[in-house]
Amino acid sequence: TPVGLAGYFYSRDVGRVWRVAEALEVGMVGTNTGLISQAVIPFGGIKESGLGREGGHGIEEYMNVKFIAFGGL
Repeated sequence: TPVGLAGYFYSRDVGRVWRVAEALEVGMVGTNTGLISQAVIPFGGIKESGLGREGGHGIEEYMNVKFIAFGGL
């Protein structure tokens, strides 16, 4: 899609979790959890979901930062 704010999926296979999380073209990934946004993590997407991150992560403007939340493994 042209947007890439967040993606969610469920898996018990840690290897698959890493493969899928790294392959998804999104800014945040929720694995086995629906709650991935917190004040202390970088919030933002890629592609047409917005540029950059909020929350004091200015240097990361020059990188594609991806937050991956693991839950229930």
